[in-house]
Amino acid sequence: MSIFIGGAWAYANGSLHLGHISSLLPGDILARYYRLKGEKVLYVSGSDCNGTPITVRAKQEDVSPKVIADRYHKEFVECFTSLGFSYDTYTRTDSEHHHKIVQEIFLELLEKGLIYKKEIEQTYCDHCEQFLPDRYVEGICPVCKEPSRGDQCDNCSTILEPLDLLERKCKICGHEPTARYTEHFYFSLSTFQTVLENYTQEAEVKNLWRENAISLTKRYLKEGLQDRAVSRDLPIGVSVPVSGYEDKKIYVWIEAVSGYFTASKLWAKETNNDDSMFWNSSTESYYIHGKDNIPFHSIIWPGILAGLEKGPLPTHIVSNEYLTLEKKKLSTSKNWAVWVPDILERYEPDSIRYFLTINAPESRDADFSWKEFIYSHNSELLGAYGNFVNRTLKFIQKSFDSVIPEKDISPKIQDKVNQLYNEVGHCIEAASFKQGLEKTFELVRFSNKYFDEQQPWKQIKDDPESCKQTLADCVYLIANLAHILTPFLPFSSRKVKEMINTTESEWKAFLVKSKHLSNVYPLFERIDPVRIEEELKRLNTQTV
Repeated sequence: MSIFIGGAWAYANGSLHLGHISSLLPGDILARYYRLKGEKVLYVSGSDCNGTPITVRAKQEDVSPKVIADRYHKEFVECFTSLGFSYDTYTRTDSEHHHKIVQEIFLELLEKGLIYKKEIEQTYCDHCEQFLPDRYVEGICPVCKEPSRGDQCDNCSTILEPLDLLERKCKICGHEPTARYTEHFYFSLSTFQTVLENYTQEAEVKNLWRENAISLTKRYLKEGLQDRAVSRDLPIGVSVPVSGYEDKKIYVWIEAVSGYFTASKLWAKETNNDDSMFWNSSTESYYIHGKDNIPFHSIIWPGILAGLEKGPLPTHIVSNEYLTLEKKKLSTSKNWAVWVPDILERYEPDSIRYFLTINAPESRDADFSWKEFIYSHNSELLGAYGNFVNRTLKFIQKSFDSVIPEKDISPKIQDKVNQLYNEVGHCIEAASFKQGLEKTFELVRFSNKYFDEQQPWKQIKDDPESCKQTLADCVYLIANLAHILTPFLPFSSRKVKEMINTTESEWKAFLVKSKHLSNVYPLFERIDPVRIEEELKRLNTQTV
């Protein structure tokens, strides 16, 4: 089986915050797991360097959009690498390769009659003397009456056109825009109403999508799909490859989602592989993103793929709800956010990965609080998992001169481990990452209890053979726990494997073949709870 995993493309107009990582982390867990299972995996994403947010930021700083895109693309790569994201290809939408293939997709849809020209009214700013991209228009959502921008309301998820907004104003100058007629290309999305209804129904029956994706997609389908503009008057982006229209750009919503396909083609080109195995009927595909990106992955990208007839439509839509911060909505404009480059300077990547998974907004909004983050590290990672690893291996180091006792592993212990591989694997495949991690830590707690009940510090005096049995069982538990935790906590898992000298690479229970421990050291360091107040002070000080 081949597994395609697409992580949503972050706009390269500002630093990543924990909300981004919370919604994207499931992609890496899936990729690492499926590789251990021996499946063919292609895990791709990139930086969105063509969107309006980049040109807005560039105008604010009085630099070229490329300066902004380069700065944040580099920062994104560093952050994802530091967090252990194992992309097979991480690229950017302003590359020549991406532009070329997006233009090919546009022309193919045009040749099939699925893209057509239409004269429309579009917002125009007389003060700035330009047509306004949708995100340059701000106002009030006509549906929920909350502040919104011209392409989509973040509050109620309604897909909008700028002229739908009430109390419109230009984001650049603040003046009220007018409307002018201009010619644009449209994608015949309405053609795929029945196809997408059947597709969504099948996903619901098979329980392949998150509930938020099902309910939101059904809402759009019930309202009836509308044809969508696929070109815009934009300063940067992929030029429309039609004579006389080169000044217009392919609209970001069709161009950015096509990035999954262009990244796949880039991987094939750079590794001399055939990527068609990831676009055929046997492919399982996972699309990883936040709630605000659902329609682009459940309607628009499937509509494009159906039009291109490029293999099956996306199978799994993994759409997280929102992450709040200290019980308040994240706000980049007010600087109410925990920025990823900042948190990585002070905390271990596995601590971040653990908290964002065990506290993931899988079915409802979840909150990041500094108190819970530090407590969860100290009690779960350090107090439960790290403690079990350390006390066991230190005991062997001290009492057995680092020689791992050789004993047949207790059947009860083996059964628990075998069962855990099955259960966690099922959870990951079903995109229930939080549950998979919870089940693993249930075995961590069992292991600590087993160590306490056996009392090897007494057994070594009263019954040395029983002591060896206890420690052999515990090393077996440690080795397999670290292996099962590899998709979730790759850094600490690697440390454990180095201490025990194991090199297993399959998703199944295994016996420890190594006779000796290597250098034993603590997996995690305690975080002083005084840091909670320090972090809260830092957060409140940075807020605008």
